[in-house]
Amino acid sequence: MRALLAGAATALLLAMTAAAHAAGEPLNVCLDEDLPPLSAHHRGKPDAGFDVALAQVIAERLGRPLNIQWFESKLDEDSSPALEANALLSDGRCSLVGGYALTTDSLKAPGVATAKLPDFDGATRDDRRRRIPIGVLAPSQPYIYSPMTVVLGPKAKDRVKDRKISDIGDLAGLRLTIESGTLGDAILMTFDKGKLIEDITHLVPGRSDLLGELERGEFDATLLDLRRFDAYRADHPDTKITASGYYYPIGANRGYVALETDKALLEAVNKVLSDLQAKGTIAELGKAAGLTWLPPREPIILGDVWLKILNR
Repeated sequence: MRALLAGAATALLLAMTAAAHAAGEPLNVCLDEDLPPLSAHHRGKPDAGFDVALAQVIAERLGRPLNIQWFESKLDEDSSPALEANALLSDGRCSLVGGYALTTDSLKAPGVATAKLPDFDGATRDDRRRRIPIGVLAPSQPYIYSPMTVVLGPKAKDRVKDRKISDIGDLAGLRLTIESGTLGDAILMTFDKGKLIEDITHLVPGRSDLLGELERGEFDATLLDLRRFDAYRADHPDTKITASGYYYPIGANRGYVALETDKALLEAVNKVLSDLQAKGTIAELGKAAGLTWLPPREPIILGDVWLKILNR
């Protein structure tokens, strides 16, 4: 019995020592440098965004200084946000990746043993060449819901008239534009067996100015991430583009992701998130960042999004 009690006391002492040690260490959080108004890190400008403010509050609640590791996620066929996040965590660049879309695909065990790091602040030439042995990701509880929304150009009012956009089918007859190969493209092109195809003009991602062309009245409507529309409105306070108020019913929650082996940190973060959510603090942080904050909703982790779209 004495040996058992001594063992329990030793384990408790070790846990307390580890907690005290962690309390003095920085909370390292990886954030995308170009995802406003969630997170933004641009030369000559102060770091900004909802995820920056939220990470700061969490670090304060945990009694730890915050250190943000900024990274760049490139949109191309060879990139994988899940593998990039895993590589950053597995290489010890951070303990948490924020603003992570919680889907079954993004959280499944990787099918490869190693992955390349994305470009990150402070990366060397060798860092860009290395492949990192990776682990398995585990999510925190979600803290925001990110849907896609329909936004309308200045000439759309004359075409829509008194019609309310309450479904994708209500876009029939409008001049639609979408970036090729995106989720929005798949939604519009497959709707009702291709009913909208003749109304759609495709633009090349990264080469065309989607919202700029909508602003100029070249098109009537598009479907895009609500976060992206919030960012455009912040940069163009006099914009004539308007929100339709319609959210596509398939969207993803966002939260933190860590390595599966870092369960203690996730439990501590979840406890803080629950408290912040209950007090309305997270919603206030979203509003202050110029974000249309929507509370997380079921399903917590989104299933096969492509299958859901095709079955609608």
